[in-house]
Amino acid sequence: MPTHVRSYSKINLGLHIGPPRPDGYHALATLYQTLALHDIVTVSARRLVAGELCRIALTSNHPQVPADSRNTAWKMVELALAKAGVAADVKLHIQKELPVQGGMGAGSANAAAALLGLERELGLALPQADRLEIAAQVGSDVPLFLLGGAVLGTNRGEAVQPLRDLPPTPCVVAVPEVGVSTPRAFAEWDGLCAADGRNRNPLTTPAPPDRLKELSHVYASVLGFAPTEQASESSGIVGDRAPERNRGGLKVKPDRSISPSDLAGNPLLELVRTGIENDFEQVVFPQYPPLREIKHLLVGSPENGAIYAALSGSGSALFGLYRTEADAKAAQQRVQASGCKALLTETLPRREYWRGMFAE
Repeated sequence: MPTHVRSYSKINLGLHIGPPRPDGYHALATLYQTLALHDIVTVSARRLVAGELCRIALTSNHPQVPADSRNTAWKMVELALAKAGVAADVKLHIQKELPVQGGMGAGSANAAAALLGLERELGLALPQADRLEIAAQVGSDVPLFLLGGAVLGTNRGEAVQPLRDLPPTPCVVAVPEVGVSTPRAFAEWDGLCAADGRNRNPLTTPAPPDRLKELSHVYASVLGFAPTEQASESSGIVGDRAPERNRGGLKVKPDRSISPSDLAGNPLLELVRTGIENDFEQVVFPQYPPLREIKHLLVGSPENGAIYAALSGSGSALFGLYRTEADAKAAQQRVQASGCKALLTETLPRREYWRGMFAE
C-alpha cells in the first residue's frame, strides 16, 4: 500500500536578513512555525535487484508543480537513495493544496514528506544527521520540516534548532494571487541597504553576523531550546495519534484556541514585545502595495485584532495570529471581503506535527 504523508506548511514569525555571503546566499536569522495547513504527498516504492537503476516518477494535481528532477521531492528521494545505497522504483504524487510560491514552504515540505514516505516504504531509517544534511542540499527551508513546531533557523535558514513550542494558536493565512520572487526580494533588500548609506536596520551594522547571532539569542531566550524529550519528536517515530476532528478538511486537535485569560506570560506576546518582524516587508510592500493593505486587514482592531501579523518569508502569503477562533474567523471574513483568499488554520506544535504526519 502507498504511504500518504501530510506535508505541513510554515510561516516565518520573524525573519532578519544579513549581508550576502561568498556563496551568493544571505545570512539569516529566522523563527519558523509549522501550521496545520498541508499538501498530501503519496509515496510508493519497491527495492530493485542489484544492477538495476533507480527510477523516479512524479505526478501532481497542479500544473505548475515540476514533474522532473527540478522538483524538491524528486531531489530529496534521489539523494536519500544514494545516501542509503539503495536502488528503488519510486512513484510520487503531490496533491497540492498550498500555494506553489507563497512563502509557506510548500515545496520544501513536499521534499521532507517524500523522504519520510520513502523511508517507511523501504523500511529505511536514516540517521537524523543524514536527513538534515540531505535536506540542506535540497533547499534552505527543508530541514525545518524534519523538526516541526517552533524552529530557529540560522546561516541561510538551513541550520535548525528546535525551540520550545508556542501554545496552539488560531491563525489566518491570506493568499494573494500575486507572486513574489524571492531572488528579486533579496536583490531589492541589497539595493535598499546600498542606497541608504546608513543603517536602516540593525542588521546592517559593521558586524551583521554578530547582530544575527544576537537576534537568534533573543528568540531562544524567549522560547528556550526544546528539552531532549521534546526534540526527540523529530525522530520521525510516530506515537499513538490523539483524537482528531475535521475543520474545513484539515485534521486538527480539539479545544486548542488561546483564551484571553491564557495570554498572561504567553511566549507569543513576549516575542511581539521584542519587536519581532520580517525584514522583507521593507522591500516587498513598496513593490506590492496591496500586500500592505491585506496586513492591515489581518491586524484588525485592538478589541479583536491579531496578536501579531506579518508577511511570511518573502511572500506573497501573509498571516495573523489570534486570541480566539472567533477573532480569527472575523479576520478571515475581512480579508475575503477584499477579494483575497484567506485560510483558517492554527499553529502546529512539534508533538502534534509528528503524530499527524502519516495520513490513513
